Amino acid sequence: MVGIVVRIAILDRSQSRVKVIRGDMARALIIVDFQNDFTPGGALPVPDGDQISERINELAASGEFDLVVATRDWHPPEHGSFATSGGPWPQHCVAGSDGAQLHSSLDQRRVDVVIDKGQDPDTEGYSGFEGTGLERMLRDRGIDEVAICGLATDYCVKNTAIDALRAGFRVCVDERGIRGVDVHPGDCKRAIGEMREAGAVIG
Repeated sequence: MVGIVVRIAILDRSQSRVKVIRGDMARALIIVDFQNDFTPGGALPVPDGDQISERINELAASGEFDLVVATRDWHPPEHGSFATSGGPWPQHCVAGSDGAQLHSSLDQRRVDVVIDKGQDPDTEGYSGFEGTGLERMLRDRGIDEVAICGLATDYCVKNTAIDALRAGFRVCVDERGIRGVDVHPGDCKRAIGEMREAGAVIG
């Protein structure tokens, strides 16, 4: 059926504008966990995590994407990843807290959808696709390809990218728009290698 273009309209909450998504190679930008607790001064800061804001805003405003999604860790106070529950991390991004909010330097007028993740206390919740309905939402909007940026390279960015590939999306990870924790030296480099090996374009 050559020449038929499928159009889906999405209402942007913040600007009351309608975006048109094309059926031919529709693209989404996924901004992973650019939240207060993951930036300097937060409960679990990623080194230089705030320095990606300019790149993220540039991508979101570029006009290259039919949909802009921001994910947030949105944990219950007893989440299993917290040290108080036997996990490896300090308490962070507790649902409704200031630390869980998107970073103030993010131009939220460009964000069409916010996806909360990590709400199940028994799962890590690293991936934006884990228990969130993100895949279905992208499918419903005709998205074929996702570009990923945000925090942190070696955890939530990596897992979101690999799950997107498993779901059949084309994936590009914007290297200028990510930062990592590097708990063990070389973790970020290894994570980038894993994403590339899984099929992501790193650029």
